[in-house]
Amino acid sequence: MQKILPVAFGAAITICASPVAAQDAEDESTVFSGDYLSVGAGVVIGPSYLGSDDYVISPAPLVQGSLGGVDINARAAGLALDFVPDPDEGVGFDFGVAGRLRSDRATQIEDAVVASLGKLDRAIEIGPSAGVSFPKVLNPYDSLTFSTDVLWDVNGAHGGMVVNPSVAYFTPLSKGIAASIALSAEYADSDFQDYYFRVTPAQSLATGGALPTFEPDGGGFTSAGATLLLAYDFNGDITDGGLGLVVIGGYSRVLGDAADTPYTSVRGSKDQFFGGAGIGYTF
Repeated sequence: MQKILPVAFGAAITICASPVAAQDAEDESTVFSGDYLSVGAGVVIGPSYLGSDDYVISPAPLVQGSLGGVDINARAAGLALDFVPDPDEGVGFDFGVAGRLRSDRATQIEDAVVASLGKLDRAIEIGPSAGVSFPKVLNPYDSLTFSTDVLWDVNGAHGGMVVNPSVAYFTPLSKGIAASIALSAEYADSDFQDYYFRVTPAQSLATGGALPTFEPDGGGFTSAGATLLLAYDFNGDITDGGLGLVVIGGYSRVLGDAADTPYTSVRGSKDQFFGGAGIGYTF
């Protein structure tokens, strides 16, 4: 549906999944006119886990592009494949499959009380991805995109389902600089909420009461937030590929049982911030 700028990177945070994207330029000689590939890496700083007030630094690799008519798009700690060919003009549609690795409380647990309860298993989430994009909203090169991923854990960790809706607006600021702002949210079912947010009497006792018992009410939204991304092409021309830089920052608010659980309300914070930078090459 959309063409990727020279570099963007996916981070292990729900709302960092919105990469920089743009429609092809009017001429057909851009690097995005046919097959292309973007590879890169960056670092991000963000909460240790959803609801944590401890911040950690993590690597953020990237592989994005379009090969044989299949678009490869970054997700937070994952990828999405779009099998619907892009139209030359007008509204575009996405449909494919997305997957991600969720490592909440599986690593980098900085809070000693939370860490005393042990690590959780990593979840491997896979499911369909769909979206629609409207080009030329305010200028000839911008776009507004609505998308949703519906994912199920196939690794037997939380064993549940998550839904990730988002809306993103992209616009170039000059021939070599572009910006994207995205709003996103996460909905999770009761299996997910029980796995990450429940505190059993035995767990409460093990922490000496530092974490009171908590029983989630069922499925619901876990977070909502906004992400701002700026991309810069080192030779001043986004359309010819090459080396580029991305800077990203964002904020999300933890919601529902994810906010009420003692992991957040006692040991963490409802306010979640993140930022990062990455460098990559498009050819």
